Amino acid sequence: MRFDIITIFPEMFVNIFNGGVVQKALQKGLLEVHVHNLRDYTTDKHLQVDDRPFGGEEGMVFKPEPIYAAVEAIRTSPKAPVYLLSPQGRLFDGRWAAEMAGREQVILVCGRYEGVDERIAEGLADDELSIGDYVLTGGELPAMVVVDAAARFVPGVVGKAASVRHDSFVDGRLDYPHYTRPREFRGLKVPAVLFSGDHKKIEAWRRKKALDKTASRRPDLLAQRALSPEERRILAQITKERNES
Repeated sequence: MRFDIITIFPEMFVNIFNGGVVQKALQKGLLEVHVHNLRDYTTDKHLQVDDRPFGGEEGMVFKPEPIYAAVEAIRTSPKAPVYLLSPQGRLFDGRWAAEMAGREQVILVCGRYEGVDERIAEGLADDELSIGDYVLTGGELPAMVVVDAAARFVPGVVGKAASVRHDSFVDGRLDYPHYTRPREFRGLKVPAVLFSGDHKKIEAWRRKKALDKTASRRPDLLAQRALSPEERRILAQITKERNES
């Protein structure tokens, strides 16, 4: 798949993908990331991308013309989605990342300053995207997060595809705990069930621990999820054990 990122600070992306699985995906041709300088799509001698907002507000606002021109120039298909990175957008999550990975091209527009002209959101962007309920100085860091998260779902990027399927948030719950050598460290022991060789018991333990962690740390995820009768039984058991401890 291909990501096209529109920004006024392309230098921020120079080294960010020069390591890890994303770098390997780029080298293998599984993924493309193209960064475009928004100023290249201006028409005035000052390369102006922003202007003062109507109504006398403080700050500067991105003009619509350069962003429209940039998207129209780099879009390889009319079906390629355009996402405006904005703190006012829908919260980016694992499901959205997986959906992006199935696209041939995704265009990310990095906002800055006071914001962007609303006509970009209304007439150009397919959606507005946020990585959290806080305001950053621009959309560049969120764009990096989106590329990294979506890249993991592109076939061949992660060596063991099964590890992606068990990630936190993939099925609406957090991941189960992981352990490695040594079996005991500073008095903390690895659960004995993981050495039992009984795959059914191990799977049941992992399912229970994943639900337990989700219920204690992110109950909102379970509230949004259609729980199976087995999961409801496990959660009832977890609640009972907590009350008895």
